Amino acid sequence: MSLSRRDFLKALSAAGVCAAMPTWAAEGTSAARPNVILILADDLGFSDIGCYGGEIPTPHLDALAAGGLRFSHFRNAARCCPARASLLTGLWPHQTGIGHMASNAAWSAKYFINGWYAGDLRPETRTLGEAFHAAGYATCAIGKWHVTRHIEPKEPGFSDANWPCQRGFDHFYGKLQGADSYFRTASLVHNNAFIPGGKDVDPSYYFTRACADEALAWLRGRPQGKPFFLYFAPTAPHLPLQAPPETIARHKGLYDVGYATIRDARLAKQKRIGLIPADTPPQPLPSRWQDVKRKAFEARCMEVYAAQVEELDTAVGRLVTALHEQGVLDDTLILFLSDNGACAENTARTPPPPMPGGPETRCGYGKAWAAVSNTPFREYKHWVHEGGIATPCIAHWPNGFAPRKDWVRTPRHLVDVMATIPDLTGQPLPADFPPLEGVSLMTDFRGEPTVREHPLIFEHEGNRALIEGNWKLVAKGPKGKWELYDLATDRNELRNLASAQPGRVKAMAAKWEAEAKRTHILPSPFLR
Repeated sequence: MSLSRRDFLKALSAAGVCAAMPTWAAEGTSAARPNVILILADDLGFSDIGCYGGEIPTPHLDALAAGGLRFSHFRNAARCCPARASLLTGLWPHQTGIGHMASNAAWSAKYFINGWYAGDLRPETRTLGEAFHAAGYATCAIGKWHVTRHIEPKEPGFSDANWPCQRGFDHFYGKLQGADSYFRTASLVHNNAFIPGGKDVDPSYYFTRACADEALAWLRGRPQGKPFFLYFAPTAPHLPLQAPPETIARHKGLYDVGYATIRDARLAKQKRIGLIPADTPPQPLPSRWQDVKRKAFEARCMEVYAAQVEELDTAVGRLVTALHEQGVLDDTLILFLSDNGACAENTARTPPPPMPGGPETRCGYGKAWAAVSNTPFREYKHWVHEGGIATPCIAHWPNGFAPRKDWVRTPRHLVDVMATIPDLTGQPLPADFPPLEGVSLMTDFRGEPTVREHPLIFEHEGNRALIEGNWKLVAKGPKGKWELYDLATDRNELRNLASAQPGRVKAMAAKWEAEAKRTHILPSPFLR
């Protein structure tokens, strides 16, 4: 799996990203105060990218993985808003004030029982942008924000206090809300203002590409003499299923074989690359390909989804090329991960819509393809079984650590990113930052043991879990009974040991409740 730096650039060149081989900086260049690029995919399944088992062509992410580290046990917070809140602050979602979602919608206000479920970042929280800015970094956020209730200046009580430029970022381009059309420009924000003249739909515009354009422009015009932090969070591959026609065309016919064939190929590849044990069984699929009536529609859904993932990978390649051209690739830490598992929402799929792909599309790819995306795990976005919370994670930093063939199997979480900043910048976080919940990733970068004071805790919409060592306690829904799994032998959660080990269940359930009270999950609008 390991690639030399020269082979890494060859991989990029073969993918059409680098036109020529570079002259590399001398070995041993200082890794002090590296630049940092944090890339957050949206609703990407665990097995979608090539280096995690997928058939979708992702040469640029695969090259980063080959030249860096791959994490097998990295977790998120099961859904967009809480995951982004946790990532940006280094706290558990409920501690940030986003115990459920960030939205003005009536369904969100319904769950506003206290300040921990307000749907807006609490004033005492601090973000990655504020942390890097305090350390003297130039900072930029691109893409989807989705951690504030206030996205429309005309609304009563409007405040822009939690917009990116008030939260430590020198520059912002993107959208404040969640999912939106990839071809829609009307809701775009630049710094603190909506971009005038936006259209409801512009077929010549594509959000993932526009995010890359804006990130590249900022990288080329950024303040010199400072390290930089770029938070790059385009919505890809979140629904709706929309992609440029030429990208979709490259995937035509690839998914005519159906769900099980693609799942089995991914599972076999995951075993071959050592991501999962060789005896891992496949997850049952929610539907059978032979029972699908609109096979052409179903295959097309996955073709468009694959095109969205490919567009994301191309954007990553463009960023890497820019770093190389500026001579800073070796001194830049690149982190790539996803905010949650694949999305099984049945959005706009009934009655049967027309073939997806264009600006008129509103649908997602459905439950069966989401199960394929999450191979080999159970459940999806929203739930806290592994299919909802397991994220691919790649770290690449040539002057920070050597590439590693074996997988990093340390249990990790989004909260650990903020905790890494003092190690990266060489100075402590400011005194007004709240105590963090994470543990620095630097121990894994150095190949050292990681010690975590508290277990990993999860809750979203009454779905809840606790991970301590190799043991996972998990429940589906507010009324769901606790399930117990030994992740060392059953990561895909097929053998429930709760009835065989009631003592362990009782002890872990008590610990979950104590942690839930400490982190403001309880009291909960879902667990009454």
